[in-house]
Amino acid sequence: MADPLSDDKISNELNNLPAWSHEDDKLSKEFNFDNFRDAMAFINRIAFEAEEQVHHPEIFNVYNTVNISLSTHDAGGKVTDKDVKLAKTIESLYNK
Repeated sequence: MADPLSDDKISNELNNLPAWSHEDDKLSKEFNFDNFRDAMAFINRIAFEAEEQVHHPEIFNVYNTVNISLSTHDAGGKVTDKDVKLAKTIESLYNK
């Protein structure tokens, strides 16, 4: 079972995750794209990385906007290192 991170640790990690927020025990961010196709391609890239990490985000898509939220179910729905790691991976995919 993963251990939840302290608020201080989460705040420190957010310094390296531009525009991510910590609300309602989740790390969240909105990503915007030029069109629906680019948004869906991003979601598909996330799917492969999430499966590799055995950690699956909440993903919500409307046209060119993708909203992602991360928390760890086996830590009681709190933020853990697993969420930070996946957020960093998602950032690297967005910046490609």
